[in-house]
This record gives sequence, structure tokens and C-alpha cells, in this order.
Amino acid sequence: MKPAPNSETGGVAARTAPDESLPFLTRRHLQYGWWSLLCFLTLGMALEALHGFKAGMYLDVSNSTRRLMWTLAHAHGTLLSLVHIAFGASLQFLPAWNPRSRGLASACLTSAGFLIPGGFFLGGIADFKRYQGDPGLGIVLVPVGALVLFVGVFLTARAAQTSKTQAGAAEIRGKIK
Repeated sequence: MKPAPNSETGGVAARTAPDESLPFLTRRHLQYGWWSLLCFLTLGMALEALHGFKAGMYLDVSNSTRRLMWTLAHAHGTLLSLVHIAFGASLQFLPAWNPRSRGLASACLTSAGFLIPGGFFLGGIADFKRYQGDPGLGIVLVPVGALVLFVGVFLTARAAQTSKTQAGAAEIRGKIK
């Protein structure tokens, strides 16, 4: 015997049991987002202080690559912090999202949050005379981070599209009955 469909969702609730990992993931991404935002805003203030005090290790022409890499680390880290906050806030609107896909998207976004700004920052810690102005080897983390960021954003966008379709179909089924 089938369970009676939920009148509010048109039977969708019967297929989508609540997932206990959802509040954990929401909290984890919100915490990561807000704490990393604080960290990268602090990095931005430190970079401004280096600029304000005319620190040669930051402002000299021979260190322009360092300045660029650290500025990119600050900017990308701040943006990815906001992505984590948005992801955490979005999870409550995607309750039907497959837990496996949701976990993969979460892992990809978390990895990107470390790899992209970390790669830029490590790329700025280099002996530029040795590398002839090129960033340090840490820069190789950036393309890897960009790839996992792409996967995480794609999975999230696909889940949002699927969720909209399911909600719309449930609404139509509710009106027909």
C-alpha cells in the first residue's frame, strides 16, 4: 500500500525523505564562509598596511609579481568566502538534492576555497630573481582549484534547476487534483 501523497507538495515529500546531513552542511559552509571572509579581509588590511608603510618587499618594482599574487589571493579568497555563504544559504531551498551530488559539490567548493587563494598566495612567496619574475610553484594550485570550483558550481546550478522543475511539477499536480 502506498503512502498518501502530501497535499502541500503533491507527493514530492514521499520521494524526498529529510536528510540529516543538510543542517550540518549548511552550518559548515556558513561557518567556513564567514570565518574565511574575516581572514581574507584581514589579509586585505595587511596588504593595505604594507602599501601604506611603503614596504619594499611589497612595493618595489622587483616585487610586482608578489604584489599581484597576494592581491589576487585576497580578492579570490574574499569572493569564494561569499560563494560559501551563498551555498550554505541555498541548501535549505534544495532539499531534494541528491546527497551524493550535494556532498561532491560541497567538497569541490571547500577545496576551491583553499586551492585558489592558497595557490595565489604561495605563488607570491618566491625568489623572483630565481624565477625571473614568474610566480612561484604554488601557482599550479590555481588551475586545479578553478576546475573543482567549476564542478561545484555546475552541480549546484544543476540542482537548483532540477529543484525548480520538481517544485513546478508538484504545483501543477496539486492544481489538477
